[in-house]
Amino acid sequence: MLNTLETVYNNYWGHYLPHMILVGISNQTNRTRDLTTSQIKMRCGAEFDQETGGADKFTEYITKELIPYVDKTYPTTSYRTLIGHSYAGLFTVNMLINHTKFFKNYIAIDPSLDWDNQKLLKQAKEKLTSENFKGKSLFVSMAAEQLHMMDESVTINNLMENTSEFTLFPRSIMEFSNFAETHKENDLNFTWKIYPEDLHGTVPLPSIRDGLIFLFKWFQFKNPPKYNNPETTVAELTELLSDQAKIYLENLCYAVPPMVEELFNGYGYMNLQMGAPEKAKLFFEMGVKYYPKNSNSYDSMADYYESQNDTQNAINYVSIAYVISGNDIYKRKLEKLQQKN
Repeated sequence: MLNTLETVYNNYWGHYLPHMILVGISNQTNRTRDLTTSQIKMRCGAEFDQETGGADKFTEYITKELIPYVDKTYPTTSYRTLIGHSYAGLFTVNMLINHTKFFKNYIAIDPSLDWDNQKLLKQAKEKLTSENFKGKSLFVSMAAEQLHMMDESVTINNLMENTSEFTLFPRSIMEFSNFAETHKENDLNFTWKIYPEDLHGTVPLPSIRDGLIFLFKWFQFKNPPKYNNPETTVAELTELLSDQAKIYLENLCYAVPPMVEELFNGYGYMNLQMGAPEKAKLFFEMGVKYYPKNSNSYDSMADYYESQNDTQNAINYVSIAYVISGNDIYKRKLEKLQQKN
């Protein structure tokens, strides 16, 4: 599933998602043991001889070994998102309900909430009415292409009327989701989505995409047409960028640039081409301010000054770009500017 997550992230970061560190936990060998929340001997009316009920130990590994290792190795924050599919979806809901402090966001994809006669589901319903989940967000998805493997007449509309063992899995997801949706007093930021054309094995891709966009809805640009409107003033743009930075700080609890470097560049060059040099300068200056270690930011600033026939300032900024990167492209550009000067 890490490949799926990478695909979604690579397509949506910047406009829809902040920069993230993606961590995949491989668990194919002992998946049933590590991800299930209680021990069972029977499942679906038959003996179940696999090891089960190791979720607490796996939680201990994640919280006491994995998270500290990642935090020590990479520049992280405490703003974390947990994503799980099937048994891992069950594990994800368990983390929200019983180990709330370690993650802020949760995506439970087709979670196995039927496990052990809906034991976690019953516990979750109790906690959702008795505890507060302010600051936490949960997205649940459900694949509905095949709700009953033996009876195609079972649909979303009549699912809850069917009491067979075959529909316990989807009924459990629907029961949990309907309950969470109607009990808003716990302050949990919750939504769920049914995918009528997806199977259990295909639903992770759309779920991760929709789930992340829901969880980071606050991250998306406010008033994007304003950035493209020629009538928007420099003062208005400055205020928009300031407001965006405040939103990021409020939600992430640490300072984040109001735009990714690529967007500062893009808007800068767009305005330069449209004959709005003051706006171009604003975006290029913001790029230097928020990305001072990025040589491209200084090179863009040099292009602005060159367009304004200010060769000396262009030389100054290209020189910085060359010092940062050592790239011969900047060296050649610097030489041309020096000859011009």
